[in-house]
Amino acid sequence: MNLLYRLGYYFIGFSVGLIFLTFIFSGKKTSCNYSPSARVKRNLEKKEIFISQELRNKYPFLDESLIKNYIRNGKIDFSRSNVKLDSCKTYFFNLSKKNILNFEVINCSKIIELKNITPN
Repeated sequence: MNLLYRLGYYFIGFSVGLIFLTFIFSGKKTSCNYSPSARVKRNLEKKEIFISQELRNKYPFLDESLIKNYIRNGKIDFSRSNVKLDSCKTYFFNLSKKNILNFEVINCSKIIELKNITPN
């Protein structure tokens, strides 16, 4: 078989495969979260956030949307986090490169608990 025919068959099969993939993934919200921090953030964004009354009294501006925004834009400090637990893992976040705000969340199976906020 000629090399030109082989390349033609290859590109025809490749284009048919791409068409199938576009139909399969067109309506779904698919993402490629391969880094550990991206997977943790994705997991935390899906859950309901519990803020204790003590933290609400200390920081009255706190609400669930603000904390989710902090999680989305923050950087996880895995060296300070306790991720080896089986039940509820603890994650430390640094907000921005200048460490303006540090906060700690406890990730349980159905909810997230905001444990501590420390402004710098």
